[in-house]
Amino acid sequence: MWLKPEEVLLKNALKLWLMERSNDYFVLQRRRGYGEEGGGGLTGLLVGTLDSVLDSTAKVAPFRILHQTPDSQVYLSIACGANREEITKHWDWLEQNIMKTLSVFDSNEDITNFVQGKIRGLIAEEGKHSFAKEDDPEKFREALLKFEKSFGLPEQEKLVTYYSCSYWKGRVPCQGWLYLSTNFLSFYSFLLGSEIKLIISWDAVSKLEKTSNVILTESIHVCSQGEDYYFSMFLHINQTYLLMEQLANYAIRRIFDKETFDNDPILDDPLQITKRGLENRAHSEQFNAFFRLPKEETLKEVHECFLWVPFSHFNTHGKMCISENYICFASQDGNLCSVIIPLREVLAVDKTNDSSKSVIIGIKGKTAFRFSEVRESEQLVSRLRLKCGTASTQRDTSTEVAITSDSTGPSDNFEVQSLTCQKECSKTVNTEALMTVFHPQNLETLNSKMLKEKMKEQSWNILFSECGRGVSMFRTKKTRDLVVRGIPETLRGELWMLFSGAVNDMATNPGYYAKVVEKSIGTCNLATEEIERDLRRSLPEHPAFQSDTGISALRRVLTAYAYRNPKIGYCQAMNILTSVLLLYAKEEEAFWLLVAVCERMLPDYFNRRIIGALVDQAVFEELIRDHLPQLTEHMTDMTFFSSVSLSWFLTLFISVLPIESAVNVVDCFFYDGIKAILQLGLAILDYNLDKLLACKDDAEAVTALNRFFDNVTNKDSPLPSSVQQGSNESDVKSSHVRVDITDLIKESNEKYGNICYEDIHSMRCRNRLYVIQTLEETTKQNVLRVVSQDVKLNLHELDELYVIFKKELFLSCYWCLSCPVLKHHDPSLPYLEQYQIDCQQFRVLYHLLSPWAHSANKDSLALWTFRLLDENSDCLVNFKEFSSAIDIMYNGSFTEKLKLLFKMHIPPAYTEVKSEDSSKGDELSTEELLYFSQLHVSKSQFIQFSKTLYNLFHEDPEEEALYQAIAVVTNLLLRMEEVGRKLHSPQSSAKAVSEPSERKTKSNLEKDPSSSLREEPQWSFAFEQILASLLNEPALVRFFEKPVDLKTKLENAKTSQLRSRTKI
Repeated sequence: MWLKPEEVLLKNALKLWLMERSNDYFVLQRRRGYGEEGGGGLTGLLVGTLDSVLDSTAKVAPFRILHQTPDSQVYLSIACGANREEITKHWDWLEQNIMKTLSVFDSNEDITNFVQGKIRGLIAEEGKHSFAKEDDPEKFREALLKFEKSFGLPEQEKLVTYYSCSYWKGRVPCQGWLYLSTNFLSFYSFLLGSEIKLIISWDAVSKLEKTSNVILTESIHVCSQGEDYYFSMFLHINQTYLLMEQLANYAIRRIFDKETFDNDPILDDPLQITKRGLENRAHSEQFNAFFRLPKEETLKEVHECFLWVPFSHFNTHGKMCISENYICFASQDGNLCSVIIPLREVLAVDKTNDSSKSVIIGIKGKTAFRFSEVRESEQLVSRLRLKCGTASTQRDTSTEVAITSDSTGPSDNFEVQSLTCQKECSKTVNTEALMTVFHPQNLETLNSKMLKEKMKEQSWNILFSECGRGVSMFRTKKTRDLVVRGIPETLRGELWMLFSGAVNDMATNPGYYAKVVEKSIGTCNLATEEIERDLRRSLPEHPAFQSDTGISALRRVLTAYAYRNPKIGYCQAMNILTSVLLLYAKEEEAFWLLVAVCERMLPDYFNRRIIGALVDQAVFEELIRDHLPQLTEHMTDMTFFSSVSLSWFLTLFISVLPIESAVNVVDCFFYDGIKAILQLGLAILDYNLDKLLACKDDAEAVTALNRFFDNVTNKDSPLPSSVQQGSNESDVKSSHVRVDITDLIKESNEKYGNICYEDIHSMRCRNRLYVIQTLEETTKQNVLRVVSQDVKLNLHELDELYVIFKKELFLSCYWCLSCPVLKHHDPSLPYLEQYQIDCQQFRVLYHLLSPWAHSANKDSLALWTFRLLDENSDCLVNFKEFSSAIDIMYNGSFTEKLKLLFKMHIPPAYTEVKSEDSSKGDELSTEELLYFSQLHVSKSQFIQFSKTLYNLFHEDPEEEALYQAIAVVTNLLLRMEEVGRKLHSPQSSAKAVSEPSERKTKSNLEKDPSSSLREEPQWSFAFEQILASLLNEPALVRFFEKPVDLKTKLENAKTSQLRSRTKI
C-alpha cells in the first residue's frame, strides 16, 4: 500500500534490507531473511526476531519502495507490500506514470515535492474506497452485537466505529477491541480467562493526546478523572485519534458549552452521528478555517490538479476544493499559492479539447483560471455549470489564460454590492473610514514617511496587476511578505475585508447591517448598558473617538452586533477592537469584520467564560515549552504567561502596543489568523529572554515586558504625531532600545513560521478539553467549599457525592434530544445553581445512596424528600440541598433523622397522590402553610409515618424488637389523642372517628383543605410528642444511631449508576 512519505536514513538500514530493483528516482527493497532458503541464515533470524519483539505494533512489511534524492543519504519511504506481487504492482505504476514526468523538473527539490504530493493524492484516493471495506454492514452488525452484549449500555447509545488495539495495564499489553460511541469510549478484552472492561464517558476526558516512548512506539493517551489509559497497536492511529478527538469535543460542547453548541445544529441529534459524518465535518472545518469561509460551507469535492499561475508561467500542484458556494485552490505546501473563487463571481465554466483534462473558470473582471490534470474533468464541468447556472462561452481554449490589466481594480460585483449596501444604509451610518475623515493624506506636504507609504502602495498595485485584485486574487508568498511590511493606510480596510473573508459575508447579505441598526437603535438591555459605559474608554486619545462621529459609529456597530448575536452580546475588549476597525474600514465593513473575528477567527473568545482565549493561552504555553524550554524551566508557574498574555489575545496586542504598531499586528492577524498572534507572542518572549531569566518574581517580569511594549515603534507610520502613542515617550524611556514592529514581525515569521495551521487546530482541540475540565473542577471546588460548612460529610465523601450527582445529571442528557436539564445549565449562574436535578433523577440517586432505599415505599420516600428539599417549588434540587439530606441520613443524630422523616409526612412534602411528578404538588394557602409549619401531623399522616418506620425495619437484625417498639409507641400516641379529643369535645368524638366522616374528609381535602383543618384540628400530633415517645424505646434509638458505611455505598453507587440508568 502507499505510505505517507517519511524520511529514512538508508545508511543505518542497509543491513536490514536488500536492494532488488532501482532507477534514478526509486529503490525497491526486500527485508533480509524474507523469501530466502533457510530464512537468510543467522542475520535473517535476528532480523525476524527484532521485527517480532521490538516492532510488536505490526509485522514489518517484507517489501518497500523508497524515493531517492540524488547525492543524499536521506530517502523517503513511499510504499510497502506484504508480498512480491503487491509491491511489483506499485513499482510498475511508478515507472509507467511518474518516471516520464520527473524528467521535466529542473531541481531535485521540485522532484521530491512532486513525488510527495502525488503519493499523498494516491493515499487520499485510496481512502475514499477504503470506507466501503471498513464499514462492511455484516462486520459492523457483528461488532454492534458484541458492543451491546459486553457493556450493557442502553440501546439508544449509538456505536460510531470500532478498532482492534491493545490497552496497556501497567507494562502488560492486553489485546482487545476499542469501541467508540456517541457518549463513551469502551474497551473489551478477554484473554486466557482474564476479562478487562473499560467504560469512559467522553465528558470526563480531560486529556487526549498521541504519545510515544521507549515501550510504546505510538499510542493514544486518555486521562479521565485522574486515571491514565494508554491504547496502542492501531492500524490507522491518526484516523482513530481524529475520531476520538471529535467525539470528545462533541460531548464537551454539548454538555458543558451550550453557548457554542446551540449554534451548531449539525450535531444536535446524537443518533445521527456517523464515522463518515464526523470525518466529513472535520475536513469541512479545516477547509473553512484555512480559506476563511462562512461556517455553513461544507466541503463537497476535492480534486488533485495543477493551477496555471500566469505571472510565474508555472503550473503549481495542489488541490481544488469545492463547497456549495466556493471553488478554492491551495498548493501542496499551503503557502506557495492559494485562490478563492466565489461561485457568485463565476461567468463561465469550460473544458479544453486536448488531453490536458483542463477546466477553465472565467469570472467577473475578465479573469480566468485554468486547472489541468483534473480527474473526470467533463463531469466536474457539468456539475459546476449546474451550480453556477452558466453555459460554455466557446472561447479559444488553446490561448494562454492570463490575468488582464482590467483586473487591477476591485471586482465589478464587489463595487455593485458596496453601492447597493450604501444606498440601503440609513443616513446616520458612516460610509467612510474614520481615518479618511480625521487624517486625510495631504499630498502637498510629502515627507519621508509619506513617500514610504506611497512606495508601499505602489508595491501593492504591482502585486494587483500580477495577481489580480478582489476576492479572487492569487495569494502568494509575495502577498505575505507585503503584509509583514505593513499594509498601506489607504488599502487597509479593503485588504482586511478580503483576508478575513468578511467580504463574502457582506456580499451575500446586502442591506443586512442597515436593517440590524434600525432594529437595534433604542434597545435597552444589559449589553447596551455595558456598551455605553465603555464607549469613552475606546482609544480615548484618538480624535476620532473624542467626537460624536466616532462614538456614534462605535455605538451602532457594537449594538448591532449584540442584537445579531445575543448569546455573545457584548464583552469587554470588543470595543477596543471595533474602534480600530472603524479607523480603517467603513462602518458596515467594520461590522462584518467584527462578525468574522468573533464568530470565525477567534471562536468562543467573546463569551461569558472566554473559553476560546483560555484555550489559545494553553496552546501558547505548549508552544513556549516546545520553543523556549529555558524560560519554562525558569518560570516554575506557567500561569504567569496566562495572566500576562490574556490581553494580547483578546485585543490582538492593541491594548499593549502603541496604535501605530498594533495595526501592523492586526494586518498579520487578518492574513494568518491566530498563528500570527502566537508567533508574535513567542518572538516577544524570545526578544526579552535574558531580561525574563534575570527576573526574581512575576511583578518584575511584567514590568520588563511593559517597558518593552512602550519602546516598540513604527518608524514608517504616516499617522500624525498627535495620534501616535509610541512617539510621546519621556526622555527617561527614550534611553531604552527601540524596537521596530516590522522587524519584530519579520523575526517572528523567520523563527516560528514553521508552526502550521494543522498543529494549531490539533492543539486547540486537545487543550479545549483541559480548559473546560479545569473550569468544571473550579466550579466543583467552590461548591464543595460552600457546602462543607453546613454538613458533617468530609471533603472526600462530598467530592464522591458531587461526582455521582453530576454524573446522574449527564446520564439523563446522553440519549435525550431536547433535554430540559441542558437548558437549565448556565455557566454564568452562581456555582450552586449551575447543576440541578429534577424529581426523576433524584429518585434514581435516592435508590442508589439512601440507607432507607430498601424500604417497600422507597419511591414515595424519594418523592417526599424531593418535595421537602425543593423549597422554591421550581421542581429542581441543587447539590447543597441534596447533600444536606444525605448528610442527615448518614451523620444526623436520632432527633435529626426523625425530624427529616417527620417532615416528609406533612405538606408540602407529603401528598396522598402517589405521583412521581413533582410538578403536581399541592398548592397551599398562607393559612395552611402557617399551620403546617408548626410541625404537626394529622392522624392519616401519622399512620403513614408509622408504616414508613415499619418498612425501614425490614430485614434488620432487631426486626421483631423494632416492630414491637413501634407498635407500642403508635398505640400509646393514638390512645393519648383519643383521650385528649374526648376531654375537649366528647359529643363530636363518635362523629369524628366514624368511617363516613373520615371518607368525606379525605374526598374534600383538595377542594377545601383549610376547612378540613378547622373540622379536625384535634387529630394532630406534635413532633415533640412523637420524639418523646420514641426515645423511650431503646431498640428504636439504637436503629437510628447505628453508624452506616457511606464509603461503601458511594463506591457501589459509582459502579451501578450506569446500570441503573440502563434499566430505566
